[in-house]
Amino acid sequence: MKITHLKSATVAIESNGVKILSDPWLTDGEYYGSWFHYPKFEFRESFFSDIDYIYVSHIHPDHFSKETFQLLDKNIPVLIHSYDSKFLKLNLERLGFTVIELPHNQRTLLKKDVYINILAADNCNPELCGKFFGCSIVESKYGSTQIDTLCVIDDGKYAVLNTNDCPYDLAVETLQIVKEQYNKIDFMLVGYGGAGPFPQCFSLSENDKLAAAERKKDQFLKQGEAYISYFQPSYYMPFAGTYTLGGKLAHLNKYKGVPELEEARIYFEQSQLIDQEKSNAVLLNTYSSFDLASASASSPYQETNLEDKQAYINNILSRRLFAYEGDVVPTKEQILSLIKGAYERMESKRKEIGFVSPTEVIIKALEDELIVISMNGGGYRFIADDRKSEIESYVVYALDSRLFHRILQGPKLAHWNNAEIGSHINFERQPNIFERGIYHVMCFFHA
Repeated sequence: MKITHLKSATVAIESNGVKILSDPWLTDGEYYGSWFHYPKFEFRESFFSDIDYIYVSHIHPDHFSKETFQLLDKNIPVLIHSYDSKFLKLNLERLGFTVIELPHNQRTLLKKDVYINILAADNCNPELCGKFFGCSIVESKYGSTQIDTLCVIDDGKYAVLNTNDCPYDLAVETLQIVKEQYNKIDFMLVGYGGAGPFPQCFSLSENDKLAAAERKKDQFLKQGEAYISYFQPSYYMPFAGTYTLGGKLAHLNKYKGVPELEEARIYFEQSQLIDQEKSNAVLLNTYSSFDLASASASSPYQETNLEDKQAYINNILSRRLFAYEGDVVPTKEQILSLIKGAYERMESKRKEIGFVSPTEVIIKALEDELIVISMNGGGYRFIADDRKSEIESYVVYALDSRLFHRILQGPKLAHWNNAEIGSHINFERQPNIFERGIYHVMCFFHA
């Protein structure tokens, strides 16, 4: 069995002549143009000409990249979890792919003695994954939602566990199932970073942002450490969430709190919770592979040159435009025509889940006015910028009016969740507390 790393969470797993591509994101500019690869990916058609299956863990664009799928053969069947919401399935089918939905925890024979078992993670909790909006675009109910999956691919001799974006604390029950069914995990693909907007998109001092970024790094490294310690795989590879911000957000990279791959390896290799004799770290460059039969990599790993990376960010990525920056700036009237319907949709969801808060949401997207939205049924109003201080408890969402206009028109154009993950929204909270209900109902603030 052989594992080839391509980019971020994109890997190919091969055994017995069967080749499975996982979570393809290989193009630049996901999340409305802000997420990039470093170095840029070179698409080699020959590598993808013999793909037998594609596995997609969940809906996020760094795992299900529509632009990347446009480069792939539509005759390749796509394997996904049988979600209650069919959003992922329908999106794949719109691109022309045949989708095979697999039930939770059903080890399924693909062909030639190669099996896949897709397991849904446990319940969504944005406080643990760092995504404030809780992926509500595909949530079926507030507080208990399966929106992510992990999988085990095995050939009867070797087993590879792909944890994708599932935070350890959200997948505990699922991990127990995996451990009971598989005597040994030979290779584990383990996440080590979080892609939420904190702290880079928050109104904090320079020192506070840097300190928060270090705490965030530590938080997610500890989750990876817990995975490795729990399974004690023969080999593990830190992966997923390796993105670089471009465009006018390029200056935020140093605050986003995502370790370099090399930092993750050092952390895990120094961990006293990981049995260093049983579990070995593997890092792979693009198109490099690790063969479990020979216990060797196809080529030595070359570390990232951070000076070259920063030069690439400064000279190339910082000059890129976001998808919505080509839009015509909407008029105030165009925005206002959508607010009423957006509020009614959001208010319906707020009532449905029974959420009430004195905190008000302030949207800063218009040139001379703030939109103030009640979280207790009090409607919405418009105030001048200089009157914000009159509001006692609030959360500010500041974003480009062009992106806001797209979001207001509905998820097919843009969604709050992806705008947040893409670092397109600047937040300010007073007081600085997290109220999940706010972010959940705001996911429905679109006409």
